Amino acid sequence: MTQRRSPFDAELAASLSVVGGVFPPTITPSLIDFMRSSYASEPLADILSGRRVKHSEHQVPGHLGEPITVSVFRRSGDNGRRPGIVYAHSGGLMFGDRFSALALNLDWVERTGAVLICPEYRLAPEHQDPWAREDMYASLEWTAENAEALGIDLDRLIVAGASAGGGLAAGMALAARDRRGPKLRGQLLIYPMLDDRGITVSTDQFDGIGVWDRVSNETGWQAMLGDAYRTDAVSPYIAPSRATDLSALPPAYIDVGSAEIFRDEAVAYASALWNDGSEAELHVWPGGFHAFDIFAAHTHLAQGMISTRSAWIEKLLAD
Repeated sequence: MTQRRSPFDAELAASLSVVGGVFPPTITPSLIDFMRSSYASEPLADILSGRRVKHSEHQVPGHLGEPITVSVFRRSGDNGRRPGIVYAHSGGLMFGDRFSALALNLDWVERTGAVLICPEYRLAPEHQDPWAREDMYASLEWTAENAEALGIDLDRLIVAGASAGGGLAAGMALAARDRRGPKLRGQLLIYPMLDDRGITVSTDQFDGIGVWDRVSNETGWQAMLGDAYRTDAVSPYIAPSRATDLSALPPAYIDVGSAEIFRDEAVAYASALWNDGSEAELHVWPGGFHAFDIFAAHTHLAQGMISTRSAWIEKLLAD
């Protein structure tokens, strides 16, 4: 019996054959090294070329105080306090780097004047939980502690992330609430990876098709969680769908495609936020595969996703 699933947008479907050469739909452990090469960012100088952006690099105490590299991007010529965005990159918890999707995210810097903080958090399987989430939370605390030197207005500080980074961003918001850490104005969760349990309908609908299928998801979670995978030992700071209390959290913006495995867990997380009295804005883009805004940015659907997301950021971070 053919699996019933939400169809891909026609314009996006035409892009999938090209995407598959860089990002195969099914990622197994044997492909992690390949993905670290194929998904690596282009040289920073090329990304920054023609941009009104300046970059600085910092060594910051990560998990257990061990140093990680953090890149800070600021609009050239800006003075005074600006909004801050602590951003966790994508890559299934196993690959990617702090410059992933940077060309897209620098629009936030140029358009809103936000200071963008991009940590090089440690990756699985070499560094299993809690390294990635605690590297990110340590970077958030470092940002708050050094807000004056960084030129950041702490009243306009948000966390953001895409895919695996979206889950890490949601985890930072939970940890900041629970640990009485930095006060956040918002959390931007871009097609977030939220649940290791694989219990949704959309998880089963996309096998060997699109970008980031069920097997890829299992590979990422197993690499990160090891023996804790799908047990009660998993922390909501790494798998936020496991949180039982989503009250008193900053406003969330959640976007996701209808034709990807993360659709149902993103919708469920938005519903859980509403049910616990927190604010969420949810967008499910019809026919969108995972990360189509990056892999098919020229399409009409991707342009709508990007512009709607940017409008939320601009409104949230306005004086």
